[in-house]
Amino acid sequence: MEQFNSDRYKKKSLLQEFFNSCLGRITIFLVLLLVAYIFALITVPSKEMMLAETLDNIHECLQENDSIKSDEIDETINNISRTFSVADTTYTNPELYRAFKKHNRLQVFKHPGFQTVLVFNGMYPQGRRISIGIFQHVISTVCYDDLVVSTEAIRGEYNKRLNAPEETPAEETDLEGELNVEPYHFEGNSNN
Repeated sequence: MEQFNSDRYKKKSLLQEFFNSCLGRITIFLVLLLVAYIFALITVPSKEMMLAETLDNIHECLQENDSIKSDEIDETINNISRTFSVADTTYTNPELYRAFKKHNRLQVFKHPGFQTVLVFNGMYPQGRRISIGIFQHVISTVCYDDLVVSTEAIRGEYNKRLNAPEETPAEETDLEGELNVEPYHFEGNSNN
């Protein structure tokens, strides 16, 4: 015979009932989200910190991109390492950095709980996000393709046809001696 368990049928307190109910769990989750949001509001990086960290990330981007980029995964891995490192600005090409300063403009935008830095240039007149600041950290999202460092012509000789055939010198051959002409006979249905 089973033994009677009196703990199972004890009346639970109102607080225990609330924690075990669906409404109680949703309320606890929303309170945790509110605390995280208030913490994010308090720890938003300043405008000066955003610009300094973004320029540091741009220095590292300009230093690493002296060769052809292979894919977006390389940029993502580089951005993760840029977020946690400091650039040595002595390695940055001064002409390249002057060209960056001449053709690009950085602007900080404040949002509730975070800030973003956008770069404005001839390629992105509406702006392109290159870093995000949240919880007192600036996360880099800059790619070398987002920056304009040269305004030279991409292709020269604008009057030249793009699909012009290559000109090859004509070979001088005597076709009269090499012709092998045979009569053409139609081999079809002879009833027609």
